Amino acid sequence: MLTLEKKRISKIVAVIFLLLMVFIWIVPVLYTMISSFKSEADIQTNAFTILPINWVIGNYQDVLFGNTSAPVAKWFMNSLIISVSQTVLVLVIVSLAGYGYSRMKFKGRDAIFVFLMATMMFPAVVNLIPLYKIIDTLGWVNNYLAAIVPGAAGVFNIFLIRQFMQGIPKEFDESARVDGASDFQIFFKLILPLIRPVLTVVALFTFTASWNDFLWPSIVFNDVEKMPITPGLQLLQGMYALDVAHALTGALVAIVPTFILYLFTQKYFMESLSLSSGVKG
Repeated sequence: MLTLEKKRISKIVAVIFLLLMVFIWIVPVLYTMISSFKSEADIQTNAFTILPINWVIGNYQDVLFGNTSAPVAKWFMNSLIISVSQTVLVLVIVSLAGYGYSRMKFKGRDAIFVFLMATMMFPAVVNLIPLYKIIDTLGWVNNYLAAIVPGAAGVFNIFLIRQFMQGIPKEFDESARVDGASDFQIFFKLILPLIRPVLTVVALFTFTASWNDFLWPSIVFNDVEKMPITPGLQLLQGMYALDVAHALTGALVAIVPTFILYLFTQKYFMESLSLSSGVKG
């Protein structure tokens, strides 16, 4: 009886903690959303009122189409092109790499994989200078390729897909080979459909990371017209100085794609996490 009471109390504490986390996360988002419909004068004089005194949509018109020096609509499209392209490229590369490390046998396979995992110990900032030199040598500065290609083979994504593939019985491969299937046929017709859940979560992680990346695009893009939206928002803030209404509106526009993405793919995201958590290395 005492054990049941302890379990009930622990559940209540867990629910309270989760509700507190939700509150902490959602309050800034709601504030940004509501404030984007306030005038600048309204924000300055009534910053902490729940609803605007006068609802306005001019902030969106100004941010998206009203200033050629801060082309938010263009930045939005740049981010969309970069994020979608990188996501597709990542799915192709890491799925093939995961298949190679999981299903194919070649000399030094495990040693190479361990070395690959060891590179995760180095912080990404260490690579900024040599990576920029490579991009500059290739002539990719101010080019979409500078933001797309460097993140195309994330080590963590390869690890995640390899571990997921390890849970697929290799008897499937052997049966396919008996029927005369090649490695590419086994990968595309057998393995690829089975790893769709983990590919979904890799796509989510990749798209979100690419869309929200600030540091690297700030380094490789100095042409305002070619910037993604995340580093561009800094220029938007500088353009309007202390105009909080426009800055908050720009931030809200920037989070729309990732919010919609998670809204429609949360089922697959949770499925993938639950499946991959039970896969043994």
